[in-house]
Amino acid sequence: MNSQILSKAIEYVKTFFENDASGHDFYHTERVYKTAVKLAEKEGADIELTALAALLHDVDDRKLSPETHQNFDNARRFMTENGVDGETQNKVIDIISKVSYVGENSPVPDSIEGKCVQDADRLDAIGAIGIARAFAYGGSRGRSMHDPSVKPERFTDETQYYGNKNSTSLNHFYEKLFLLKDLLNTESAKAIAEKRDEFMHAFVDEFLDEWKGEA
Repeated sequence: MNSQILSKAIEYVKTFFENDASGHDFYHTERVYKTAVKLAEKEGADIELTALAALLHDVDDRKLSPETHQNFDNARRFMTENGVDGETQNKVIDIISKVSYVGENSPVPDSIEGKCVQDADRLDAIGAIGIARAFAYGGSRGRSMHDPSVKPERFTDETQYYGNKNSTSLNHFYEKLFLLKDLLNTESAKAIAEKRDEFMHAFVDEFLDEWKGEA
């Protein structure tokens, strides 16, 4: 793989996500890419494979492109058109097929490259940016910020997780975001997550105090 492929992938995803307002924009992909590379350097993973998978990790996401999700058509098309060999394509598809959180029994990547990409994606879901993305996504799906009558649920598998249509943005913290710190794969990512997780908990505590008029 040459560096031109990564440059083309950056331009591809920049165009692909240019109109996104759900928190899955190009800047999300860029942050995941940069973080995954940093993790790969620390964990001894293949840098180029990690980088390409990170750049393409959302182009066939079930939430964003359900019509291409099953066969990862967008990622495959990009790699084929840019001369990525079949073995590398299969490795990339394997990585991105296991990135997403789909409940408490979400898949754990087999490779260290996959672990780095999954960790980078999860790190971008927590902390200050994670908070902003949670409310941006909820707003894009017509969810309310908070409804005390709607309680958080537990989801153990993909069917339950994607079948949940009536939750709120605040519940998302209990249903996913507060769980991510303990689901990270690499020590490098776990070290980053500590501060971000604390920040999220402090935010939710303040949010609820303000909601009840106690702050």
